[in-house]
Amino acid sequence: MWVTFMNDSIFHEPVEEIQGQLEELRVRIRHHEYLYYIKSQPEISDGEYDTLFRSLLDLETKFPKLVTPDSPTQRVGAPPLDQFTKVLHDRPMQSLDSALGSEEVRAFDKRVRRELEVESVQYTLEPKYDGLSVELVYEHGVFVRGATRGDGLTGEDITTNLRTIRSLPLHLMGCESFPARAVIRGEVYLRLENFQDLNRRLTERGEESFANPRNAAAGALRQLDSRVTATRPLAISCYDLMVSSEEILPTHYESVSALAVWGFPIPSPRRRCDSIEEAMLFHQELWESRDRLPFEIDGIVIKVDRYDWQRTLGEKSRSPRWALAFKFPARKEITRIRQIVVSVGRTGALTPIALLDPVEVGGVTISRATLHNADEVSRKDVRPGDTVKVERAGDVIPDIVERVPVPGETRSDPFVAPDHCPVCQSAVIREGPIFYCTGQTVCPAQLKGALEHFVSKGALNIEGLGKKTVAQLVDRALIKDLSDIYTLAKDQVLSLEGFADKSASQLLEAIACAKQVSFERFLFGLGIRHVGSHVARVLANHFGSLENLMAAKRESLAQIAEIGPEISSAVETFFTEPRNLAVLARMKEISVQVEEAEGKLDKTRKPLEGKNFVLTGGLDGFTRPEAKHRIEQLGGHVTSNVSEQTDYVVAGKDPGSKLNQAIRLGVKILSEDELVQCLHGDLA
Repeated sequence: MWVTFMNDSIFHEPVEEIQGQLEELRVRIRHHEYLYYIKSQPEISDGEYDTLFRSLLDLETKFPKLVTPDSPTQRVGAPPLDQFTKVLHDRPMQSLDSALGSEEVRAFDKRVRRELEVESVQYTLEPKYDGLSVELVYEHGVFVRGATRGDGLTGEDITTNLRTIRSLPLHLMGCESFPARAVIRGEVYLRLENFQDLNRRLTERGEESFANPRNAAAGALRQLDSRVTATRPLAISCYDLMVSSEEILPTHYESVSALAVWGFPIPSPRRRCDSIEEAMLFHQELWESRDRLPFEIDGIVIKVDRYDWQRTLGEKSRSPRWALAFKFPARKEITRIRQIVVSVGRTGALTPIALLDPVEVGGVTISRATLHNADEVSRKDVRPGDTVKVERAGDVIPDIVERVPVPGETRSDPFVAPDHCPVCQSAVIREGPIFYCTGQTVCPAQLKGALEHFVSKGALNIEGLGKKTVAQLVDRALIKDLSDIYTLAKDQVLSLEGFADKSASQLLEAIACAKQVSFERFLFGLGIRHVGSHVARVLANHFGSLENLMAAKRESLAQIAEIGPEISSAVETFFTEPRNLAVLARMKEISVQVEEAEGKLDKTRKPLEGKNFVLTGGLDGFTRPEAKHRIEQLGGHVTSNVSEQTDYVVAGKDPGSKLNQAIRLGVKILSEDELVQCLHGDLA
C-alpha cells in the first residue's frame, strides 16, 4: 500500500513505514515532555528536543493526512473561533463547602463518622490550587475534549486552548490499563514565576496587569484565539477520575496515583491520614510553607478516601458531603515584593512598579503597587524580596507604605533606574525625578498615543484615523513604528473593523496626500517632549528644514528665544536616538516630503504687526490652528475674546456670540476671503 496525496504525486513509502516513523518520534517526544514538564527531570538538552520536534514537524508537513490530534505538534494553537460552544458535563462538576476554622473542620469529621457509623475515617489531603477547574475527556487514551466548569452542569468547549498546555498529556502513557473512556477533573493555573513574568511584560508595555494568577489563567483559557493561549505558560494539576468506563480502584488516593502513572500531573504535596487532627497539621504545614510554593494555593482539600464511603455519604445539590475545603486565612496588608519592574506609559514616562505576592487589602486582592519614581524607591529603600506593608491610598490606589524589616534577612541590591527603555531599548533621559524613553516613534508602549498625535489635526491631519482605528492597527501589528502608516495596503485596512471598500480607499488617499507635509506640522507630529505647536513653529522658522534641525546641537538650540534647556535637551536627544533616525530615514525612502519652511521670518516685514484678531465660526480653507499660525507668522496676535483692543473678527460659518459682540463694539469684521487678502497684504 502506498501513500497518495492531493497533488496526485505518489511517495514510494508504505503507509505502515511512515506511520511507524511518526509514532516512534511522537512516543519519544511525549516521554521527554513528561520528564521536562511534569517530573522536572530532563534527560536531553533543549537543542536535542528541538531537533526531535523539528523532525516530527517536517515529516507531518510532508504527510499531512497522517497527523493525529494527539501529536505533540498540535499544541501551537489553531485559527480563532467565533465563539465557544456549550457542552454538557458527563457528571456534574460540583463546588466544595469550605471552612475557615478548626471547629468547623472537626464538626465535618464528627458528622462523617456519625453517618458512616465508624470510629475513624481515612482522608486524602491535597493542596487547593487557586486556578480554573476543567473537565478532560479521554477516549482510548487520547485527549478528545475539554471544557470549563461553567454552571456545574454545562461548560464551554475549550479543547483547542487546553491542547496548548504542555503538561497536559494528549496521549496517555506508562500503562495500557487505562479505560476506554475516562473523564478527569483538573485545575489550570499559572506558576508564580510565570505569572510574575507575564505581569512584568504587561506592566512594561503600560498595559493592565492581572490581579492574581487565577485571573490570568482564566483569561488565557477563554481566548477565542488559541494561539494567544499558547503564549501563556499554563500548567495543570489533575485530581479526580470522575467517570471511567472500567472498574476503578477502591480509593481516591489510589486513583490519583494511577493518573500519575498515565502521565498526568497530580497535586503535590498530598497525603493520606487516619484522623482529622492529622489533616489540621497538614493545613498548618502548608500555611507556613505557602510562600515557598511555586504556585498559589488558598487552602487544602479534605476528602473521604474510600469510594464506597463517598457513595454512602452522598451529595447535596451543589457540593459533595464527603469533602471539605479548609481555607487559609486571607493575607492582609503585609506581603513581599517579588520584582520591581519599570512600566512605560503612553507619554514615555518610566514608572517603577512593585510586583507583589497577592495580598488582600480592604476586600481587594492586590498584586502590584506603584513606586512613583526612582527617588521614591530610594527614599523608602524597598528592594525585591523585601517584606512590605501595603495600603490602598484613598481606599483606591495600592501603595507601599514602608518596608517591614525581617531579622536575619539578606537583602537584594537597591533598585537602579534603567538607562535604556525596557520595551524598545531606546535611550532614557531624566527630567527631575522622572525618566523618559526617547523612542517615541518606535516604542510599542507609546505607539498608540504617538500615532494618534502624528495623524491629528494639528499634525498630519489624516481623516479616518481615529483612536479606535489606531488601536486596531497597533494591536494587530500592522503598524510597528510611525513610518508604517505610509505603507498600509488596502487589504490590511479592509481587515479593520468599520471599513468597507470606499472608506478604505478614502483613508489610503488621505495618507497619500499626507506624504507632503510642512516642516512645522511634521515636527509637531513627531511628539518630541516639550515641542508643542508653538515651539515647532519657532524651530521651523529658525532652521528652515528638518535636516538643519537634526544637525543642531543643544548649545545652539538653547540660544534661540523661547527655547530653554529642557526643550534643547529633548530635541537633541530625539534626533540622536538611532531608532528615531531609522524611522525618519525610512520615511525619506518611501518619499515622505517634509517641505522646507518659507524661510526664516523676515524681521523687517511683518504687515500684521500689532494687529489683534479673533476667530469665530468654521473656515473652509483653513483649520483654526492653521489660520492662527498664518496670522502670527505675519506679526498678528490671535486672542479668544473680543474687546475694544480687537482689530479684526474673522467670521466663518455659523459664528457664535463673538460676532454680535464685535458688531456691538464696532470691530471690523472679515469674511474668509477677506482674511486671505489680508494674509497676502492686500487688505489694510
